[in-house]
Amino acid sequence: MFGEDRIGDQLAQVHGTLSTAADMPGAQADPIVTEASEGRIKVTLGPDGRFERIKMTLSALKDGPEALVAQLTLAVNEAIDLRAEQTAPAGPVPDMAAMNEQAAKMQDASVRQFEAMGASISDLMTKLYGGR
Repeated sequence: MFGEDRIGDQLAQVHGTLSTAADMPGAQADPIVTEASEGRIKVTLGPDGRFERIKMTLSALKDGPEALVAQLTLAVNEAIDLRAEQTAPAGPVPDMAAMNEQAAKMQDASVRQFEAMGASISDLMTKLYGGR
C-alpha cells in the first residue's frame, strides 16, 4: 500500500523543486544603467526588466541621427544583456510538466488510499455494531 513515508518523500521532493522558483528567470532585480557615446547617453532598465528612460547630453544630439541611433542601440543591447545575465538561473530549470505529473500521481494514490481506509472503517463499524 502507499505509505505515509512515501507520500512525505514525494512532497519533500516537490517542495524542493518549487523552492527554486524564486531563482527562476524574470525574478525581481535591481535597475540597470548603461552608458554609450563616452557617457553622453545613459539607458535605464527598471527592476521589472522593462525600458525605463534615456538621458543624454546635448553634445550626443550633435553627432547626428545615425550616430545617435547606433549609440542608443549599443546602450539598450548592453542593458538587455546585463539583465539576461542577472536573471539567468543558477542551475537547471525545474520541469514543471514533470512536477505536475508527479503531483497528479500523488493525488491519485492518496485518493485510492483514503478510499481503502474508508472501506476498512466501514467494515470495522459493521463488525462492531452488526449492521445496525
